[in-house]
Amino acid sequence: MTGVDVFEYNGRDYQPTMHFRSWRVAFLNYGDSEEETKFHQMERHLLTDEVFVLLQGEATLIIDLDKKKLPMEKNKIYNIKQGVWHAIFMSEDAKVLIVEEHSTSTENSEYVEVH
Repeated sequence: MTGVDVFEYNGRDYQPTMHFRSWRVAFLNYGDSEEETKFHQMERHLLTDEVFVLLQGEATLIIDLDKKKLPMEKNKIYNIKQGVWHAIFMSEDAKVLIVEEHSTSTENSEYVEVH
């Protein structure tokens, strides 16, 4: 799918996979805004890529304003390219690891209401 790189590593021990300037790592756990029935907003980051890794549960990335669904697989890295509109749906037991540039904020991102 255009705008998304998917990486995988199934070997043993540590393997550097993706680096981009000074990244921030965060967890995303299920919340109301990640529930499909309450979906109303997409975002895009103007200065950086953003990486998602599904650790547990189920999650689906929503890509571009035409809302293409990309079901996530555990232990794969999904790299949302700079400027690509995206959102995520998650099951209640889901946990997602997010890696992004530390300076990513509302000042250098855009948001759009969708229906």
